Amino acid sequence: MKRIPDLSFWKLWNISFGFFGVQIAYALQSANISRIFATLGADPHSLSYFWILPPLAGIIVQPIIGALSDKTWCRFGRRIPYLFVGALIAVLVMCLLPNAGSFGMSVSAAMVFGLFALMFLDTSINIAMQPFKMMVGDMVNEKQKGLAYSIQSFLCNAGSLAGYLFPFIFAAVGISNVAPKGVIPDSVIFSFYIGAAILILCVIYTTAKVKEYPPELYAEYHGISKEEKQEKVNVFQLLVKAPKAFWTVGLVQFFCWAAFMFMWTYTNGTVAANVFGTPAVEVVKDGVTHWVLDTQSSQYQTAGDWVGILFAVQAIGSVIWAAVMPSIPNRKFAYALSLVLGGIGFISISFTHDQYMMFIPFLLIGCAWAAMLAMPFTILTNALTGGHMGTYLGLFNGTICVPQIVAAITGGWILKSFTHEGSVPPEVNMLVLAGVLLIVGACCVGIIKEHKAVA
Repeated sequence: MKRIPDLSFWKLWNISFGFFGVQIAYALQSANISRIFATLGADPHSLSYFWILPPLAGIIVQPIIGALSDKTWCRFGRRIPYLFVGALIAVLVMCLLPNAGSFGMSVSAAMVFGLFALMFLDTSINIAMQPFKMMVGDMVNEKQKGLAYSIQSFLCNAGSLAGYLFPFIFAAVGISNVAPKGVIPDSVIFSFYIGAAILILCVIYTTAKVKEYPPELYAEYHGISKEEKQEKVNVFQLLVKAPKAFWTVGLVQFFCWAAFMFMWTYTNGTVAANVFGTPAVEVVKDGVTHWVLDTQSSQYQTAGDWVGILFAVQAIGSVIWAAVMPSIPNRKFAYALSLVLGGIGFISISFTHDQYMMFIPFLLIGCAWAAMLAMPFTILTNALTGGHMGTYLGLFNGTICVPQIVAAITGGWILKSFTHEGSVPPEVNMLVLAGVLLIVGACCVGIIKEHKAVA
C-alpha cells in the first residue's frame, strides 16, 4: 500500500479553511435559536422541542452524504461538490431564518416558518461540514491526522468566536438590539447576513485551493483493491463490521452531545434570570397560568447578547486547551480530563451570578468542547481504512444526532419536573444536569479501544 505523503502546514490549513465559515453559521444557530423562538413567543418548557428537527435531519442526511460522496468522482472532486451545495443552501436559509417574525405572519405561522428554516439550515450546515472531516480522512496520513484535526478544531473555534460575537458587536455600534413583539432584533438579523457572506467566501477559497486525490491514487493510498471497489454493502453490514472504536467512542459522544444540547437550549434563560435579573410575566396557555421571563424586556435581549460573549469565551478556552492537549502523553486521559473540567464548569454556573465571573465556567466548558471536536474523529479515522470512510463518518454522526434528539425530547419534561407552581422555570438546573452528563461521559472514556481495524 502506497503511503500518503506528508502535507505542508498550509495544505492542511486549506483543507479545513472553509470550516471557519461553516462554523460561523453553526455558532449563530447555536447561540440564537432559543432566543429567536422565545422572542417569537415560545414557552420555555417547549424550547427543547424546537431543537429536534436539526439532529433528526442530520441523522438522515449525513450517512446519505457520506455514502454518495464515497462513490462520487468528478472534475470538482469527491467531497467538494457536496460541500459547495450545502454552503449555498445554508446561505439562502441564513438570510430567511432571522426574518421569521418580519413577514407579517401570525405567531404560529412564524414559528412554523422558523422551524422549517431551522431544519434546512442545520441540514445544509451538516452537508457542508461533513466533507471537511472526510477530506482529512481521505488526504492526510495517520501521523498528521492529529495535527489536521487540531487545525480544524482551531478554525472551528475561531469561526464560533466570530459568530458568537456578531450580535454583541452590532449592538455595540448602535444597531437596534430590541424590536416589536414577535420580531427579531436587527442586531441578530445582520449577524446572520454577515455570517452568510463569510461562509460562501470561505467555501470558495477551499474549493479553489484543494485538489482531491483521483480515484486510482486514492485506492493506492488506502489499500483498496479492485474487488473492494466493486463490493456492494449496505449500511447495516458496515455497522456490523464497524471497529470497536466506533461504538465505544459513540457511547462517550452520547453523554457529551446531550449535555451541549442542554447548554444551547437553556443558557439564554439561565443568564437572563440568574445574571441580568430579567423580569417575569404571567401568561395563560390552555387555561393554565404560567410565569415566564419577559422576552421583550431589554434585560432579556442584553442577556442574549451576553450569551454570545460567553460562548465566545468558551471558544477561546477551547483554542487554549486544544494547544495544551497534545502535550498530555495519554490521549484517553486527556479526553477524560477535558470532559471532567467541562462538567465542573457547567455545575459551577448555578453558583455564579456575576456576568464577568461567568467567564470561568465557560472557559472550563471550552476544554470539553476542544476534546469533543478533535478526539473522536482522530480515534475513529485511525481505526478505519479508506474504502467506506465517508459512509462511516456519516453513520458516526448518529452518535452526535441521537443524543441531541433524546435531549430535545426529554428536556421540556425534565425542566417541568424542576419547576414549582407559580415560579419561573429554573433553566439553570438543566446546565447542572449537563455537567453531570459530561462527568459520566468521562467515566466511559476508559472503555474506548484504540487500534487499527479493517473497515
